[in-house]
Parts: sequence; C-alpha cells; structure tokens
Amino acid sequence: MTKPSSRVSPVRLVAMQLVHDIEEKGLYANLALDNALRNSALEAADRRQVTGIVNGTIRMIRHLDWVLNLFLTKRMEGQNPWLKSILRISAYQILFMDRIPAHAVVNDAVELTRTRLNPALSKVTNGVLRNIIRQRDDISYPDDSPAHYLSVYYSHPQWLVERYLDMLGRDECERVLRYDNLPPAVVVRTNALLIDRQGLLKRLQEEGVTAAPGRLHPQAVVLAEINQSLTSLPSFTEGLFYIQNEASMLAASILAPAPGELVYDFCCGVGGKSTHLAEFMRDRGSIKAFDIHSHKVDLARHNCRRLQLSSVDLQAADVLSLGLEKRADRVLLDAPCSGWGVLNRRADARWHKSPEETAELSNLQWVLLNKAAECLADDGELLYATCTVNPAENEQVIQRFIDKHEFVLQGFADRIKFFPLDESDRQAASDGQLTILPGKYDSDGMFYALLRRKSA
Repeated sequence: MTKPSSRVSPVRLVAMQLVHDIEEKGLYANLALDNALRNSALEAADRRQVTGIVNGTIRMIRHLDWVLNLFLTKRMEGQNPWLKSILRISAYQILFMDRIPAHAVVNDAVELTRTRLNPALSKVTNGVLRNIIRQRDDISYPDDSPAHYLSVYYSHPQWLVERYLDMLGRDECERVLRYDNLPPAVVVRTNALLIDRQGLLKRLQEEGVTAAPGRLHPQAVVLAEINQSLTSLPSFTEGLFYIQNEASMLAASILAPAPGELVYDFCCGVGGKSTHLAEFMRDRGSIKAFDIHSHKVDLARHNCRRLQLSSVDLQAADVLSLGLEKRADRVLLDAPCSGWGVLNRRADARWHKSPEETAELSNLQWVLLNKAAECLADDGELLYATCTVNPAENEQVIQRFIDKHEFVLQGFADRIKFFPLDESDRQAASDGQLTILPGKYDSDGMFYALLRRKSA
C-alpha cells in the first residue's frame, strides 16, 4: 500500500480512517473520535472539522449511500471498505458542508483512493464525485412511501420513522428527524452555589469562550464558540458549571427537594441530576445516589468533588438488590431507556437501536419503578424520567403503575414556570406528565412523570 501524498488534507485522512473503523470494526463514534483526537497534533480548528465530518458522515450514512448508489455500477454494500469510507466522507462534504471547496474534496478523495487502493478505482471515485457535484440539485429520493422517503432523506432507521409517523403525523415527524441531524448545542448549568449566571458568563468571556444566557432555564448558558477543550478551562476545574442540556435540568425543579430532606437517586449515571438536586437543596440534606456501573459512579464522585458538593453519597450497586431501611422524602428514577430524545448527541446512536428493545426496556422500567416506590415515604414524591419519547416506555409504564399502586399523578407546571412550554405542554405538566419532543424547544427530548404516594 502506497503512503498517501502529503498534499492530502490530514483532516480527510483522519476522517477516512475513523469512518472506516466505526463502520467496519464496530467502534462507537464518540469513543473513536476521543481516542484519535486526544493526543493528535491537529490544530483545534482541524479537530473540529474532523469531528464534524465523521459525526456527519455516520449520522447521514443512509442518505449518502442512497446518493452514491445512484452513480455507482456496483452498489455500496459490495464495494471495498476503504472505498466506501472515502466516498462517504467525500459525499458528505459535497452535499452538507458548503464552505468546503468541492474540487479540494474530489482531489483528496482521488489521491486517497489511488494510494490506499489502486489507480483504477481512483477513476471511479473521480467520476462518481464529479457526477454528484454536477447533478446534486436533481438527485431523486424514494417515492414509494413517506416512511421510506423520510428514512433515506433524513437518514434514520425506517422502523423508527414509521413509529414517529404513527405517533406524530408527517409534519411533526419530519421536524423531529430534522432536529436529530443538527449538531448538538453545548449547554452548561451554572453552579448556583458558587457563582451566578452573569458571573459565569463574565468568566467564560475572560477565558475566550463565546457564550450567551440560555432561554429555557435560569441556570443555563449556551456556548457558541470554544477554541479549546471545555475541561481545560479554569472555570470548569473550579466547578463553576456542569455540562447539561436544558430539558434535563428540569428534573431538579420538578422534584423540588427541600434542604434537609432525604432523596434517593436511582440509576444516577455520572451524576448530572444528582449534583443538580444537591445544588437545589443548597447542599443541605442527604442524597443517596446509586448506579450499577462502577465507572459511572467514579465519574459522579469526581463531579461532586469538582462542584464542591458534600451532600451526595454515591454507591455502585444494583438498585433492585438494595435493602434501604429508611424511606425517602423524594425519589428520582432516571430510568434506562431507548434514548430517542437524544439521537443528535451521538451520531451512531440511531443505528444501534432496534424495535425489539422496547419490550425489554419497558419491563425493566416497570421493575425499577416498583422498587423506587417501595423506598418512598407516605406523601413522598417520585419522579420518573427518561430521555425517550416512546409511549411504551413512558405513559404506558406510568398508567400500568398507577393502576396497581396507591399513587397519583402530581401536577408540576407551577414548578417550572420559567420554561416556555406551549399551552398543551403546560396543561400536560399540570396533569403530572410531560413529553418534550426533540427540538420542539431547541432542546433534547425528555419525559417526566411526577407521582405522589397516597397517605396510609
């Protein structure tokens, strides 16, 4: 194999390798990118471009393969794996990255094909990409059914598109799919125990970060331009903020624990909601947080130390095997779910989903919810949260639970008055359940149900 010419952009060389490894070796996109870029000699701008090309290519791979197949004599499935990677990253840049000169994309693709494979295939690359450039405005997409068209054009699994069409109708389905393909916003939560939002904005500006107040949550700050790693900022090291989407920030306000209360947080992950609950309680009281994954608990402990919080007691444990002597004033169950609400956060997440997982997840959610209920005091409140918008994991689980237990839904619209819900969502929150569709408020998709145990 000939070494690629030094004329080839290092950005495209790295992107080609990563897309190949993700698709052919089954690597997770976020981990592959982190590993490749952590010690890379690439400048910050080049790293961002690699990330954009790789995530974009993986996210839009069904769309890209459809287009490429229009101009290939042999379908993409049968092509050499390296050629597939080169064609995919190149087609993505041509079709979705307007600021990149098309001729530079083609030249590098031809050179990569010639050196990675052979001169004969480089002619295929040249011809296919130049045809796409010439005919990009006349490309046709499937017209046999709305689900097939939307799944190809917006690059989603067709079964998921069919579910969305049934749930939401054509217009709302298309809006969700469009949002899933946007690069995720970088939003941070101000640590109100250490600094106010205006103070954090000032600090970030001094550190060279372009930021603005979030419009959905009073603690939220949206980062527009970052020329360095967030974790390298002094404000991060000092614990002045936590990276969290605004829809996820609602959990603390909905559960609304008071200082001095006992709170259980089941399935706490890396502690995003646990730490927010601690801040909400002014770090006074006790939060017992549990997760089955010890590496996540280790990260949660690190986050608590960084944020200077002492009221969170973390334990790696299977929630279902816990024997907790004291019942809590409030319980948060951030249940494992299908993650339909956060598909724009991981480029390859949509390709790891399946329709079969719903039944397994809803059964697990049901068992976890029953366990959480056992640990709640009379008149206590239990918040069930997921980052999916799948009714089988949300409303149906809650209805089944209410039918079998002495619990009622507790309205919470008055607790989140700051969030600009429309009339129907405001009413839903008043009734005790709220589904936030992905992108509806330029935020992640989330589901919340607040339950209160009836007095004995």
